[in-house]
Amino acid sequence: MAESNEATLDIATLEAYCSAIGASTLLKSVVMFEQMAPEYLQTMAAAIKSGDKPLLCSEAHKLKGAAGSVGLKRIQEFSQLLQHGDQPEWEGAHLEWYKAIESHLDEDIAGLKQYLSR
Repeated sequence: MAESNEATLDIATLEAYCSAIGASTLLKSVVMFEQMAPEYLQTMAAAIKSGDKPLLCSEAHKLKGAAGSVGLKRIQEFSQLLQHGDQPEWEGAHLEWYKAIESHLDEDIAGLKQYLSR
């Protein structure tokens, strides 16, 4: 069962963007994000495999900004956690956060597209 939009999308930001620039213009940004997202995931996966924590945190920071710019709240939140490699919980949880991003990304993008097409 699909989760509610409130859990996955930043509804307030999306409404503001739609009012300011229109849903069709925002949808173009979503399509661009969708095209770029696999590269973020590939770079993060390679960083995890090689143990390159600075690269992983840097790429998570980029993904956080990109996800936030199109209203993908859940992806932004997990990326926010993943970018802070200096936090005590990071070592024990970073793989879980990455896997959450990886497993929810396509679903959240699809939900965002559906939301903007309403």
